[in-house]
Amino acid sequence: MSEDTDDNIDRELFRNIEKLRQLRIEHRDLDQIIDRLAMDLRSDEVEVRRLKKRKLMLKDQIQRLLSESIPDLNA
Repeated sequence: MSEDTDDNIDRELFRNIEKLRQLRIEHRDLDQIIDRLAMDLRSDEVEVRRLKKRKLMLKDQIQRLLSESIPDLNA
């Protein structure tokens, strides 16, 4: 493998790690917001549902990034 290829792989790995970190932070933040809204009797149920959908979407993105980072054992 050439040095350029190694650099590209390293940059891509760093980008994926950073993206994963950002997704996890957003997921955690949404979790805290949803918990707070659940305690507030005046909270907007539609807003809570929207936040829960966003949280699930983030979870799917996190899982996809993690599965892409695991090498294919059949390769």
